[in-house]
Amino acid sequence: MPLETLINAGFVDYLILLIYFVFVLGIGLAARHQVSDSLDFFLSGRSLPGWVTGLAFVSANLGAVEIMGMSANGAQIGIPTVHYFWIGAIPAMVFLGIVMLPFYYGSGVRSVPEFMLKRFGPAAHLVNAISFALAQLLIAGINLYLLGTIVHALLGWPLWVALIVAAVIVLAYISLGGLSAAIYNEVLQFFVIVASLLPLVIIGLHRVGGWNGLKAKITAAAEAHPDAVTPAAQQLHSWPGQALSGFTDPVMSVIGITLGLGFVLSFGYWTTNFVEVQRAMASDSLSSARKTPIIGAFPKMLVPFLTVLPGMLAAVLVPEIARMKAGEKIAGGASGNVVQYNDSVLFLIRNLLPTGLTGVAITGLLAAFMAGMAANISAFNTVFSVDIWQHYVIKDKADVYYVKVGRIATVVATVVAIGTAFLASGFSNIMDYLQTLFGFFNAPLFATFVLGLFWKKSTPPAGWSGLVVGTLSAVTVWVMSLTGVFPLPGQGTAFLAATVGFLADIIVSVVVSLFTTPKPAAELVGLVYSETPKESLVDPHEKSLPWYRRTVPLGMTVLAITVVLNIIF
Repeated sequence: MPLETLINAGFVDYLILLIYFVFVLGIGLAARHQVSDSLDFFLSGRSLPGWVTGLAFVSANLGAVEIMGMSANGAQIGIPTVHYFWIGAIPAMVFLGIVMLPFYYGSGVRSVPEFMLKRFGPAAHLVNAISFALAQLLIAGINLYLLGTIVHALLGWPLWVALIVAAVIVLAYISLGGLSAAIYNEVLQFFVIVASLLPLVIIGLHRVGGWNGLKAKITAAAEAHPDAVTPAAQQLHSWPGQALSGFTDPVMSVIGITLGLGFVLSFGYWTTNFVEVQRAMASDSLSSARKTPIIGAFPKMLVPFLTVLPGMLAAVLVPEIARMKAGEKIAGGASGNVVQYNDSVLFLIRNLLPTGLTGVAITGLLAAFMAGMAANISAFNTVFSVDIWQHYVIKDKADVYYVKVGRIATVVATVVAIGTAFLASGFSNIMDYLQTLFGFFNAPLFATFVLGLFWKKSTPPAGWSGLVVGTLSAVTVWVMSLTGVFPLPGQGTAFLAATVGFLADIIVSVVVSLFTTPKPAAELVGLVYSETPKESLVDPHEKSLPWYRRTVPLGMTVLAITVVLNIIF
């Protein structure tokens, strides 16, 4: 088999792919007839039930990050990767549903930056909108790059051709049906992704002799290459997680993971990232909106078994990954240049799956990357059209005009994503790149949000100045690490940069607030916790529902299960 054609698919595999794409484009065409105004295009007319938005909430994130990124982490460092889920995502999703969404949904805003406009005024709003739009273009490039590598591995096309073809497919269904097309495709994609990854786990575990066999092989590889491979004890136990944090001291590692990853990065991502929040805001009621991230948390807590575990299996079952992990530089891989940890799942598909299952697996990967990129692009077109163009460029036009702007923005963003995809290609483990971006953009924003939500004296000048200084501080830490001032292995640099950005934002915001004038209390109703009537923060109809359909009991249940998982692993 030629090196550039990593996966040798058969007729049945291509047929499965074709059927899937017919469904995807069909959903886009069907959703097109439901788009009559900007609320329909950007927020699905706020008409979607909780279970739909809940699955879309997970699926929007179940793209490059979850599959290629987490499997890359699994291959490289093992079980500590679960902290992204059980210490990071799950608590943050519950916090979003219980505490934050009443303010997002109740205020009637169409985007997170629009909430910033109401709370802090135009300057903070513009800074947030621009930084968010830039982040989405960079992250969309990650999804597109990995999507292009799949096409390259499957068909042998040059990477740039694969990128263009992949971009056109995603562009087609988003520009047709707006957010509704993206969300309904994400629900379909969720089930396709699960169906594609589960056989890899089952067959892979059978091949290595079960969980005990996997542990034995990881231990043997670590002992054979002690200078290159992370010690087995660190790969097979989630705590203290030195391989993930980059800190050799166990106490510092735990602090770095819980504070840098668990609180700053994860809460920053899940509570302020409009890519995720947008799905909840498309719900048909406040109750559905609040339950959206919590419903999504149930499948989310099990995702490591479908993403991290394949990476660990690839590290012992795929010779190319095992040799690379031992320190060798292996030519080939999905990029056609060198084997990377990002290739783990692709090699596993090649080595383990027969015809038919290969088609399902490839379809699942394509679905995942399309879901991730679609989420980035749909969030970008909303923020660009509503928060930048409508507010600061051309105001007071007919609603149909801004829908048109949104569609044009979708095309432009897709083209730009082709360029940013080549930036992502330079990282062997895509999670390193992604967490760096989150540290730049999400951590300072979370600081501003928390302060603004719970401290009524936080002022408009504090809002924008905190964001700017926090972002610049995070970038400075990253540059200092890159230049060798304090290098950290693993994702420790991202955790440290995020923490510094968060703290710098808080300090600057507090200082500026003490010397500037806050908004009158009357203007903070629905925007600040202490000034908002408590009855407006809950759906009055929830009281009549059984406990398993109420927001808080559901949230506490998912947290309890997560605690058990942390104890077991």
